[in-house]
Amino acid sequence: MQRHPAFHQAVPIFCLFLVGVLGVAFGATPSSRTRRSRTPSYADPAKNDAVAYDDPVIRQIAVEALGHSNGSVLAMDPSTGRILTIVNQKMAFSAGFEPCSTIKPVIALAGLQEGVITRDKMIKVARRRYMDLTEAMAHSNNAYFEEVGTELGFERVAKYAALVGIGSRAGYNIPEEQPGTIPTRPPIYGGVARMSSFGEGIRITPLQLASLVSLLANGGTQYYLQYPRSTTDVQSFQPKIRRQLDIAPLLPDLREGMLAAVMYGTAKQSYDPDGEQALGKTGTCNDETMGGRIGWFVSYADQAHPKIVLVVLIRGGGRSTNGPHASEIAGRIYRGLRERNYFAESSYRRQYTASAGASK
Repeated sequence: MQRHPAFHQAVPIFCLFLVGVLGVAFGATPSSRTRRSRTPSYADPAKNDAVAYDDPVIRQIAVEALGHSNGSVLAMDPSTGRILTIVNQKMAFSAGFEPCSTIKPVIALAGLQEGVITRDKMIKVARRRYMDLTEAMAHSNNAYFEEVGTELGFERVAKYAALVGIGSRAGYNIPEEQPGTIPTRPPIYGGVARMSSFGEGIRITPLQLASLVSLLANGGTQYYLQYPRSTTDVQSFQPKIRRQLDIAPLLPDLREGMLAAVMYGTAKQSYDPDGEQALGKTGTCNDETMGGRIGWFVSYADQAHPKIVLVVLIRGGGRSTNGPHASEIAGRIYRGLRERNYFAESSYRRQYTASAGASK
């Protein structure tokens, strides 16, 4: 039987329509599926980096720890704001990514400051389950922070995000850095609750997260991040304070949760029993704007005398792209630094003063 020519035109159109319907039915539009497929989990992250003035020890260890993961590592000194190395500078200087659960320390800080929570206040997170701040941080419980964020409200959540530097450049004389964003109204999807648990609507860079963690590490001093990339910059380096926040009384409660995350929570793969004890926070989410999945781990070593801040960001399409895996990469760096005796007092001081151009 001979079919009308219009039939042959209609069949492929119908097939395309059917593919689209099935894609939506299974939770993904064709465009979002395409974006995810374009995000590889493997890459050469150190390619094209300019590294002449990076700390060579930290950089080598970070590159080895990251391996072929599609990611970036930023290391900085929380007592000065000096960036020690950036692996995958292109990614670190991008327009920013969803912070995922790394937004939770900001929400905790706001909740403590505003009296919405205390360390011991129990919040219902399931039908027969309650959590305090330490456990919620350790296990990155979304329901806990959604409740805190909802009680704070959008205006206060946005205020504290801006206060710690989100949505503005963290660096001094780093022209490649981009400011990221804070939404001007609650996100359509999930509102302020989702914003408080996953960072919905926020775009943050590794530099801003490093600045945030440094602030928590050193007791409230926010330094401008500086990245010396010339002999003159190295020799003339001086710390520059951006702002001083009166948050020291709140930090023990917050740090306890970050320590618990490393000891037995979502970041336990970073734990090094023989090294400088790290405190940190993981983050995992799907980033539909950028495509694929994101894994974050932000941390610092040695609660009493903070020595280094690490920010690890990984991207990819697989389930292994997550915060726990990012924390594992950081754990390799911490162990590598310990094995190289990097933090020994005399060694640390000598390396830093030499690289900063101080007199010997």
